[in-house]
Amino acid sequence: MIFGEMPLDEAEGAILAHALSGEGFSFRKGRVLDRTDLAAIARSGRARIVAARLEADDVAEDAAAAAIARAIAGDNLLVSAAFTGRANLYATASGLVVYDPTALDAVNAVDEAITLALLPPHAPVTPRQMVATVKIIPFAVPRLALDAVLARVASMSPFARVAPFRPLHAALVQTRLPGTKPGVLAKTVDATRARLAALGGSLDRDVIVAHDMTAVADALTEAARAGSDLLLVLGASAVVDRRDIVPAAIEAAGGSVAHFGMPVDPGNLLLFGTLDGRPVIGLPGCARSPKLNGFDWVLQRVAAGLPIGRADIMRMGAGGLLSEIPSRPLPRQSAAPAPQPPRQPRIAALVLAAGRSSRMAPANKLLIEVDGVPMARRAVDAALASQAVATIAVIGNEAARVRQAFAGCDIAIVENPDFAAGLSSSLRAGLASLPDDIDGVLVLLGDMPRITAAHLDRLIAAFAPDEGRAICIPTHRAKRGNPILWDARFLPDMRTLDGDQGARGLIGRHADQVCEVEMPDDAVLLDVDTPGALAALREKSA
Repeated sequence: MIFGEMPLDEAEGAILAHALSGEGFSFRKGRVLDRTDLAAIARSGRARIVAARLEADDVAEDAAAAAIARAIAGDNLLVSAAFTGRANLYATASGLVVYDPTALDAVNAVDEAITLALLPPHAPVTPRQMVATVKIIPFAVPRLALDAVLARVASMSPFARVAPFRPLHAALVQTRLPGTKPGVLAKTVDATRARLAALGGSLDRDVIVAHDMTAVADALTEAARAGSDLLLVLGASAVVDRRDIVPAAIEAAGGSVAHFGMPVDPGNLLLFGTLDGRPVIGLPGCARSPKLNGFDWVLQRVAAGLPIGRADIMRMGAGGLLSEIPSRPLPRQSAAPAPQPPRQPRIAALVLAAGRSSRMAPANKLLIEVDGVPMARRAVDAALASQAVATIAVIGNEAARVRQAFAGCDIAIVENPDFAAGLSSSLRAGLASLPDDIDGVLVLLGDMPRITAAHLDRLIAAFAPDEGRAICIPTHRAKRGNPILWDARFLPDMRTLDGDQGARGLIGRHADQVCEVEMPDDAVLLDVDTPGALAALREKSA
C-alpha cells in the first residue's frame, strides 16, 4: 500500500487518510476520492492531501476483515458486514464462548495490521451480544499476511463458537444440623433455582436430610433414579477433607470424586464428581448467596455441555479472585452498575408500499413482477433476509392486492388510509408501529427492486451513533441513494413530517451525524417509478 502526501492530480481513486472539510464539503476518513471530491478540495485552496492507494497485492480493509470473521465463526455466531475495516461476531444463543487462547495469540502474532479480540474463554453470553471483533488497522493488508491468518484459523477449525446452555433438570440435597435455621435452607433453594433458571434449567427436586453420610447417599441415589441430570449437595457444615461426609456419601452411593477445592474465591471448597454418568457438585457455602462465585463457573460449563475435570478446575485461578477485599476502592455493594456488554443493534426495517404509483398508471408499480416477484415483495424479502429484527410494511393504494403479495411473510402490515397525502403520511403510520426497544429504523422504498440483504447489513454494520454515525446513507460513486438507516433519536422529528418528501429534510439539520456508506453497485440509486425505468431495468437484467 502506498501511503503519504500526494498532489490532487494524482489522488483520484485514492483513500482519504484524514477527515477534511471546507466550504460545501465534509469528507470522512476512508472516503474513496473521485474527480468531484478533488475539485471541491482544490477550491478550498489545498494542493496536496494525505491519502492511501492500494497496490496489486493488497486486500482492502473491509474485504480482509470479512474474510477473517467468516473463517473464525463457528456454531452460534453471526458475522456482521464489515465497515471501516471492522467485522463483529455476535452470539445467536445463550451459552459460553469457547476457543483456545493460544490460537488467538497465534493469529494476532501474524501481522500488526490484523487484530482479533474476543471475550474471555468461557464467558457467558446472551443472543445478540458481541463475542468478537476483527479490526484491520490500516486501509489494506498484504495478501500474504491475510493468507497466513486464514491458514492458521483453518488449522484450528472451529476456531470460536458458543456452546449453548442445555435445559438441565437438577436435584438439590441439603443437610441439616440441630442449629440449622430453616430460613437458610429456603434461601439456598431460592438461589439455586434462580441460577438454574438463568441458564435455561430447573430445580425439580430439593430434599433436606440429616448431616449423615448414609442419609446423603440415599438421597443422591434416589435423585439419580428419578432421572435428574445434575445432582447438587450442600452440607450444613463445610467440607474440609476428601473423607468428609459429603464426598464419602458420593462414593457410598456408587459415585466418584474427581476433584476437591478450586482456585476461585469465593468458592474454594467446591467438590466435583460423578454418579451414574451424571455430574455431582458439592456446593461451597457461598452458593447460598446469589453473588458470583466459583460454583457459577462450574455450573455454566456443565449447562453448556462442556467437559470438566480436575485439570479444568485447577486452571480457573486466572481471574479467580472474586472476593471483595478492603484495599479495593469500590466494594461490590457500593460500586456503580457494571457496564453493559456490547451488543448487535436492534434495527427495524420499514417498507413503504402505499403509494399511488401515478407515474406508472394504470399499473401499480409495487405489484409489477421483477424476476418473477412483485416489486414490493422483493423489498420485504430483502429486509427479512437481513439482520433487521423486525419488518413492518405500510400499504395503502390497492391495499388488498399488495397485502396478498406479502402472503406468508413474517411481517407486520400497517394500512395507511391517508396514503394520497404523500410519502410522509405512510412514514408516520409505519413509525407508529415500530417496536419500543429498537435502536434504529431502516426506511425502504417499495420500488427499489435491486436492494438486497447485503446492502441493508452493510448499513447496519456502519451504524454507530456514539461515533457520529447515526444516519447511514448508502452511496454509489458519490451519489446518495436509499434506503436510509436512522437512529431512534430522530423518530420524534420524523413523526412530525408532512408532504411527499419523506425524512430527507432532516439530513441537512444533522449533517454531523451522517455517515455515507459506499456500496459496490448502483442498486441504491435505482427506483422504478416510470415505464421507462422499468424497461431499462428489464433490459439490464436480460
